[in-house]
Amino acid sequence: MLANFFRIFNAIVLWAIVIIFLPKNSFKRFLPVTLFCSLLLLIVEMLSPIFNWWKVKGGYKFMLFDALAFILGPFFTINLWVFHFTYGKFPLYATINLIMDVIFAYLLTPLFEKIGHFKLKKFTRTGILILYYFLALLNYGFQKYIEKPVEPMEN
Repeated sequence: MLANFFRIFNAIVLWAIVIIFLPKNSFKRFLPVTLFCSLLLLIVEMLSPIFNWWKVKGGYKFMLFDALAFILGPFFTINLWVFHFTYGKFPLYATINLIMDVIFAYLLTPLFEKIGHFKLKKFTRTGILILYYFLALLNYGFQKYIEKPVEPMEN
């Protein structure tokens, strides 16, 4: 029960902050990269039962709810804010993401396990850190690629 309350409350509060404070141009600019990485995380989540990386109490239905609540809640909104404040400053972006990924892997993961979000099986906290940091770097590259100026075609 506490886990469900946390999931829903977290998503509502974080989206309210985005809607109220994030400039619309930043939302539009960084929406594609956030959707891209959200899709990658959803794929990882769907692979989890196959490889027994982690277990969500309640089976597949709760696993999907948990994944969507996390991906569309804190992950999505925080990703937008990080890009808003750090894009164009790669060392800052990389440092902020490393700090956030360390906090998630080593401080929040044990908390989430304790309150019943999930339980790690064949995936380690270090694995989470590496996966999320890799996705952050991939995100930055994706954003650079989609913002790359298009060369005019010659006739």
